[in-house]
Amino acid sequence: MYKILGSDNREYGPVSAQQIIEWVNQGRANANTKARAEGTETWLPLSSIPEFAALFTTDAPNTAPGVSTPPPMYSAAAPVPDSDAAAQAVLATGRTIDAGHCISRGWDLVKNNFWLLVGAVFVLGLIEQTVPLLIGVCRGGLLILILKLIRGQRADFGDAFAGFSEHFLQLFLVGLVSLLLTMVGLAFCIIPGLYLLVAWSMAIPLVADKKMEFWPAMELSRKVMNQHWWSMFGLVLLGILILLLGACVCCVGILVATPVVFAAWAYAYEDIFGSTPAATAQPI
Repeated sequence: MYKILGSDNREYGPVSAQQIIEWVNQGRANANTKARAEGTETWLPLSSIPEFAALFTTDAPNTAPGVSTPPPMYSAAAPVPDSDAAAQAVLATGRTIDAGHCISRGWDLVKNNFWLLVGAVFVLGLIEQTVPLLIGVCRGGLLILILKLIRGQRADFGDAFAGFSEHFLQLFLVGLVSLLLTMVGLAFCIIPGLYLLVAWSMAIPLVADKKMEFWPAMELSRKVMNQHWWSMFGLVLLGILILLLGACVCCVGILVATPVVFAAWAYAYEDIFGSTPAATAQPI
């Protein structure tokens, strides 16, 4: 039996090796996820534990001797199945979005990486305001930076501009198409626009993180978020409220509020699609 250190730095378990292997296949744990065997005090990444090391080799299936596991979810390194199959695989994990918890973790992340995230948001915000068509590129790069921090990976200021060098065209298209169609929906009737705003909320992070093409990412986001629409809508409303409160404190407040909202968005994505254990999922 093992205990797992979740993305919120809380301990979960004890759980069996079989359960951990299933989490790896579902994308809820990865090579860097920390675990320790019962009776020991040392936390080790799963890739350093002999029982799980074979899961992370490029030539080995996600299984261990004598253990059978379900088919793995797609990953950025593997071909993505059609949007229906991919959505079913994501929804089958039973993961959820807790808007309040996303905001709380977003705030903690900003506190711990204050100048890095405030600086990145400020510079990318200037670029986005100067050239609004780069909304997908700017936000994709910012989400790459934030996801690295969430996953405990090494991150620096340059990661915020990854959208300009990694998958630029697809990030440009997903930002442009989703923005234009959402604006059309808002113009003709507010409700369709609100629906699309929430339904496509995971399209940019899917392109940035999974390296998907823009339309499959938008379709996958829509099909998955249809099942999480109200919880994500709640997060959007909380984000707007935080931004309004930040605006009341002039520029200083908005500079702090904006990275918190983006970090909460990244946590929501990570809880549903990401590769680290979701803090709101059970039992992790």
